[in-house]
Amino acid sequence: MSEFRIDRDAVVTDEIALRRMFPEQSALAKDKCIDHLDRHARDFIARSPFLCLGTQGADGKADVSPRGDPPGFVQVLDDNTLAIPDRPGNNRLDSLVNILANPSVGLLFIIPGFDDTLRVNGEAMLLTDPNLLATMQVNDRVPRLAIVVTVRETFMHCAKAFRRAQLWNPDAFQERSEMPSLSKIILDQTTGAPPDDDAMRRIDADLEARYKKSMY
Repeated sequence: MSEFRIDRDAVVTDEIALRRMFPEQSALAKDKCIDHLDRHARDFIARSPFLCLGTQGADGKADVSPRGDPPGFVQVLDDNTLAIPDRPGNNRLDSLVNILANPSVGLLFIIPGFDDTLRVNGEAMLLTDPNLLATMQVNDRVPRLAIVVTVRETFMHCAKAFRRAQLWNPDAFQERSEMPSLSKIILDQTTGAPPDDDAMRRIDADLEARYKKSMY
């Protein structure tokens, strides 16, 4: 693939120029942002089994991490505070290290079948309070810590992106088998995948076995 070259004359560099490109936002779009978790936000969070967590490190690099569990896994502690259990992952700790350097976070809550989403912005801290963690145990396993967010902004996001993507439309689902397995992709990107199909199948089966053992 040939290298893409940026036309510097086509780069938008300031907010005034940016806003001239778009119609003025409606009064409702301006006013819909609230500074707490109202009953609608709490209900949405209680139904959501999945969120995306956006963070930024001390070096300015951004990161987005998926978080998922049964609906209600994110606890609303009060109108301005929520807590996310940190389940076992790959131990890169990207989001957690970023929070230590820069507490500002953005959350996007998703409910399967819903085209609209809930956005929450605030400041996060890492908490090891055993009383809180005990309420987050699954299969008798308690998380090592929780991400506790002080809420600064909450608002609903419209359905346009999900409808354009047809995210929940079964007719738009793609076959996972049309791409290599996760194990093969990672091995291709690092040490190189074995050319033997049987060996690759064993590696894939081992990954599935690890999933079952290390979900919690």
